Amino acid sequence: MSALEGAPRHERLAAPEQLARRVVQLLVGLFLYGIGIAFLLHSDLGAASWDVLTQGISHHLSLSFGTITIIMSGIVLLLWIPLKQKPGLGTVLNALIVGPSADVGLSVIPEVDAIWIRVVYIGIGILVVGLATGLYIGSRFGPGPRDGLMTGLHRVTGRPIWMVRVAIELTVVGLGWMLGGTVGVGTVAFAVFIGPVCQHFMRVFYVMLKSDREANVVASVDADEATVDVVEATA
Repeated sequence: MSALEGAPRHERLAAPEQLARRVVQLLVGLFLYGIGIAFLLHSDLGAASWDVLTQGISHHLSLSFGTITIIMSGIVLLLWIPLKQKPGLGTVLNALIVGPSADVGLSVIPEVDAIWIRVVYIGIGILVVGLATGLYIGSRFGPGPRDGLMTGLHRVTGRPIWMVRVAIELTVVGLGWMLGGTVGVGTVAFAVFIGPVCQHFMRVFYVMLKSDREANVVASVDADEATVDVVEATA
């Protein structure tokens, strides 16, 4: 079954209206992504792999989590060059918006001590990140920096995408943990549940472009773009 089976096929908006909808969807998704990250970090029970690394680095630099996220995104984008990956609007805005929105979330979401509330924070974080991923990937403006790194390595090395993803995540989690980032039940919960949540919201928010004219074209998009994007979003 493709990732987008059952996705809405009723997009009949005029080109300007569809573009406006996609841009708004992209921006809202990227902002919410940072908010979801903040919930996971404030749970203090472990976050997603790349956020563990960013959190670890933040313990050694007098920079905010969001600023380090932007810097890390820039470094990852430099790795796209030898992989011959091409960034899209979504790629650039991902690098610029997610970090500051995470800082906003960290400043307004209260820190808590009660373990049950911290567990609730994990659930909220996973839900919000999954919703955000469905919005920004579904807008079809290109993958985020870390997503493109994974698919680029997959293409260049010929290794299965799951293998590339696992190698990247183990590397960044290990580095983040050694630098003082928090690895815990939240890290595991994110890895287990984010895929299905992202897949659900991809079906809801995936925008069918006018170029998707026939069923066979849609099927190609399902297999070669959308399914990969759902996997990417779990990184």
